Amino acid sequence: MPRLPRLDAGHGLERFRQQLANVDALPQLCVLGVVSGLLTGALMVGFRSLLELGGLWLLPGGSPEAFEALPPVLRSLMPLAAVALIGLWMWATPSTGRQIGVVHVIDRLAYHQGRFPLRNWLTQWVVGLVSVVGGLSAGREGPAIHLGAAASSGLGQRLRLPHNSLRVLVACGTAAGIAASFNTPIAGVIFAMEVVMMEYTIIGFMPVILASTMGAVVAQLVYGPDPAIGVPDLHLNSLLDLPWIIVSALAIGLLAGLFVRVSRLGPRLEGLPMALRFLLAGGMVASVAWWYPQVQGMGYDTLQATLSGSVAVDVLLAVAIGKLLLTAGTVACGIPVSIIGPVLVVGGAAGALCGLAGQWLLPIEASDPALYAMLGMAAMMGAVLQAPLAALMALLELTHNPNIILPGMLAVVVSCLTSRQLCRCGGFFISATRQGLHPLQQPLMQALSRVSVPAVMERRLVRTQRMVSREKARALLESEPVWVLIERSSDDKPVLALKAADLARWLTEQAAEEEESDVPAEEVAAESAGEEKPARKRKLKEKVREKARDKTRDKEEAPPVDLLEIPGVRLELAPIGLQATLSEAFNKLNDSMLDALYVEHGHRPKQKRISGIITRGAIERFYRVEN
Repeated sequence: MPRLPRLDAGHGLERFRQQLANVDALPQLCVLGVVSGLLTGALMVGFRSLLELGGLWLLPGGSPEAFEALPPVLRSLMPLAAVALIGLWMWATPSTGRQIGVVHVIDRLAYHQGRFPLRNWLTQWVVGLVSVVGGLSAGREGPAIHLGAAASSGLGQRLRLPHNSLRVLVACGTAAGIAASFNTPIAGVIFAMEVVMMEYTIIGFMPVILASTMGAVVAQLVYGPDPAIGVPDLHLNSLLDLPWIIVSALAIGLLAGLFVRVSRLGPRLEGLPMALRFLLAGGMVASVAWWYPQVQGMGYDTLQATLSGSVAVDVLLAVAIGKLLLTAGTVACGIPVSIIGPVLVVGGAAGALCGLAGQWLLPIEASDPALYAMLGMAAMMGAVLQAPLAALMALLELTHNPNIILPGMLAVVVSCLTSRQLCRCGGFFISATRQGLHPLQQPLMQALSRVSVPAVMERRLVRTQRMVSREKARALLESEPVWVLIERSSDDKPVLALKAADLARWLTEQAAEEEESDVPAEEVAAESAGEEKPARKRKLKEKVREKARDKTRDKEEAPPVDLLEIPGVRLELAPIGLQATLSEAFNKLNDSMLDALYVEHGHRPKQKRISGIITRGAIERFYRVEN
């Protein structure tokens, strides 16, 4: 009796996994979204608390951004110390454990079905904290996304959930990380779907919305309801501002293209030793920080001052140009810092400069430079990430002003087009991935990744050895299977699948041939000789009994049936896990040039059992029906 609750819980979890394998498992995914949002929100609070603890230890006033209060020598030495610490950690870490941030999240989602290594997760903690507190030009949003996505996926892996649900958990962790960082839950949802998942579906939206909401709730419980950046009341003075907004967005789009171009110089610098590249990155930040400490850290304090109009023009230029090149150069040198926060700060400074220029050109009609700063933030974010909708939602949530959407849409679209068409730059995160159309953007792979193998596989099958008796062959068909899996004699792994209908047809034909051969020839002779009916019946019965004895003896001595010799459809097989998605199965079929896979269930190599078989035709039929 004490074991019954555990058995019931185990069966309940197994049913939960089976439900998640289907494309319509919306209630189950929503539950996962809530859990993911709470987990990511707690992690983000922990990360921000560690940043504040580092500020208390190293910086005046306890703020992790108070670099301006440090002496020039000290604030210039901090980036050098930071790159030294990061370099030591990277040197002690294998190359596969050095990938972190949003690029790593997209790569794991595209090529590893949302499974994250623990080593990379730990590296993200170290690099994220050291880069921000140490005075490099870096943000906290990339760590929030990676930590939340990996933790949410790790929960799903711990529960052995299907891989299609791991993908949703990654999106949930991403959205909750953005929501907890900026207190912008809608922007978190759009960012997750537009930048990370690269698709919009109802099944994906609902759990991600719940996760983003829960992440924002956790952050608000700790930090209050205000957004991360305080924005004054802003409005467009006149429609005459629109032409200048277009010009400003064009300039910001060019800056975004410059940012992406500089960050892509990494392959050209790979020939240099890692120590030299890291020293170059730290030295650049140190030299600029001597004069302009505003380029260090996240820069939200500088952005706040920019919106209030208390930043000098030379500081705005240093932030708009210097912080842009320093952040992109740090990435090019191989230090995977977060770029989302610095991009917003750079866009705000560039927009403020354009606003000041607009006031000089149109001193009466020009809007406040703070309006241009907010538009510059959205335009730079949209152009660098090629995520216009996420940028607009961030702009709306930060300002709480729907009237800013009209100029915001204009600025974001112009800057995105400028970066993409004039500078030939795709999104920052996509530009760092492999060549060609990204797998997450392929409609076929998107559709197949939403469903796991159990939703489509054929479960009616039997397993047997290659050589069987006819009686055993008939017994195999009693359960009405669709496939007969023929095992190797050495390791009991199926190598071929035979259609059960072909085996049944062959047995029926053999039985018909035997019945024809069992008709006594003496019966025909008796008919022609005109024998009396009773004598003919006696002889016939004797012959039938004799034939029955011979038939039984022949069955006992008959050679076994070779299932590889029976005419019919036979498919070569390869294994795949029960948690795999249809996209994984489709790719494996293509890579192995096969037409079917057998689905393994279990985690111990010697205790795995076969749950079903999935064919290329079944996957193609599913795609045609669903699309």
